[in-house]
Amino acid sequence: MDLPQIAKKLGLSDSKLIIRKAAELRRFSDLQFNCSVIGVGEVAKAVICLEIAATRLVVVFDRSCAVKLSGMSERAYIRSYNSLNNGLGVKAKLDVRELAIQFGCVRIIPFVRDGLKLYKARFLSSLPASRRASADFTRPVFTAVAFYLCAKKQKLKVDKIKLIELCGISESEFSSVSTTMKDLCHDVFGVANENKDAREVKSNRDLLDVLPCKRKPEDGGCLSDDGSELSSYKKRKQMEKGDYEN
Repeated sequence: MDLPQIAKKLGLSDSKLIIRKAAELRRFSDLQFNCSVIGVGEVAKAVICLEIAATRLVVVFDRSCAVKLSGMSERAYIRSYNSLNNGLGVKAKLDVRELAIQFGCVRIIPFVRDGLKLYKARFLSSLPASRRASADFTRPVFTAVAFYLCAKKQKLKVDKIKLIELCGISESEFSSVSTTMKDLCHDVFGVANENKDAREVKSNRDLLDVLPCKRKPEDGGCLSDDGSELSSYKKRKQMEKGDYEN
């Protein structure tokens, strides 16, 4: 089945520009790497190239139809799409409105956008002037995390695994950004009485160190100016030492 036939089944036969762009992407993928390594057959590769081309040209694309045509499960299709997209070096753009429509959370759109602006401003203000110009907030992970945290704060259910796969990001990256976002903008993204995972805090210490004095003492933050306030870890160690001596 050639590309024009697949495009016709996807309702894209009238868009010659998309077909031409998809053909270009497919040829490029053949030169760059072996798609069978990431589990993509020829038909699935053509379908994915058509979706990438349609996305770049801002044309509505029926992914459910594409999944059926590829012969893959939705999860496998998304994983292969992200792998091929990254392999081709196509920079993904994530739109808050599209996410909101897909997950049925349209009312949180303004909260997500405002939260992202606040996070960016606070993050930049915490950096030395020499590093501010190199800060990159265009990665989809920032939009995905802000969207998820806003939905959680509004008590709306969003499938985190599906969101991560849809955005083509890793769980560790999602977790790292989530930690800093809640730390810097707890007033916007934080949830009251939320218990923090100690392992998560430890694994994201490098990101939390952007503003170490903003962290709470129990997360390993700074002491107070007079040095009188101790972290819970140190307090526990002192108590254990006292019990041992007694």
